[in-house]
Amino acid sequence: MNLEQLGWSERDASSFKPYGQPEFAVGRVAAEYRHTYLLYTEQGEQFAEVTGKFRHQAAGIQDFPAVGDWVVIQPQVAKRATIHAVLPRRSKFSRKVAGSTIEEQIIAANVDTALLVSGLDGDFNLRRIERYLTLAWESGANPVIVLNKADLCPEIESRLTAVEAVALGVPVIVLSAAQQQGLEAIQPYLQPGQTLVLLGSSGVGKSTIINQLKGEPVQAVQAVRQSDDRGKHTTTHRHLIPLPSGALMIDTPGMREIQVWSGAEGLPETFADVENLAQQCRFRDCQHQQEPGCAIQQALAEGQLDPERLLSYQKLQRELDYQTRKQDQRANLMEKERWKKIHKSLRNHQKH
Repeated sequence: MNLEQLGWSERDASSFKPYGQPEFAVGRVAAEYRHTYLLYTEQGEQFAEVTGKFRHQAAGIQDFPAVGDWVVIQPQVAKRATIHAVLPRRSKFSRKVAGSTIEEQIIAANVDTALLVSGLDGDFNLRRIERYLTLAWESGANPVIVLNKADLCPEIESRLTAVEAVALGVPVIVLSAAQQQGLEAIQPYLQPGQTLVLLGSSGVGKSTIINQLKGEPVQAVQAVRQSDDRGKHTTTHRHLIPLPSGALMIDTPGMREIQVWSGAEGLPETFADVENLAQQCRFRDCQHQQEPGCAIQQALAEGQLDPERLLSYQKLQRELDYQTRKQDQRANLMEKERWKKIHKSLRNHQKH
């Protein structure tokens, strides 16, 4: 595959100019393992590792290569290639790492379209769709909602209406991947050189969708549990898969936790209706409780705003505020540690 087929752009070419020496080349991260990366390059697939200098200079896991990244490499004939730098990302899907650690995890990079997959079976959840939308809008990619398992849903119209009410202006596709119905609606997004990512919980049918689009089984598929309509994590690694159309698809394991990392753009975009109402409140610092002239309370009273949607917005807002405070604390601690190291090295230098 040439670089254009892998999604290479003029912007990427411009970012690569400082590395224009003959010994350097570029590759795109296709899969990420423990300390090794599978790359797509013009010379074919190649395994690579980051250099010691790269590892030392990285501030955190967010600086390491992620699936979809363009990386500067030094190819090796017999051994693994070495990764010297990650080129600037034009879009990135970030979430907070699972657990109590305050750190950013990059799920996928340089994505054009995010297919947010939700099952129309017992796993259907509007609040989860709102979270995925916040993640997608924040990333810089364009979201498309895919409602799968239409063959298992007797009330498609009402659920479609409910999704359209929370996904303002976002395209919504209804299909049944297992029955090969409705997949043609995804085709307009599968243009040559375009990168898509499949996001959704385990068991929503992401692997089935990618197998159908690929035309052959590339991802293992397992039946969901009858008790709760949840699947096992069939996909264990994020993987960039070339499709017959010339597009590239990143499949991702189902996410148990969707803790958003940042929401400065994603939250206002996902909840534009709530934000617009808040702008109409009489008081700028309105808490939307009992204040006079509260447009939010009026919309709730008149049935124009779903109380569950408001609660979802407020919950996400609280999470993001907490995240921001924790990130600021972490940044301050890291800065203190940096200055400690500088002063220590200066003292050692003066002794000598």
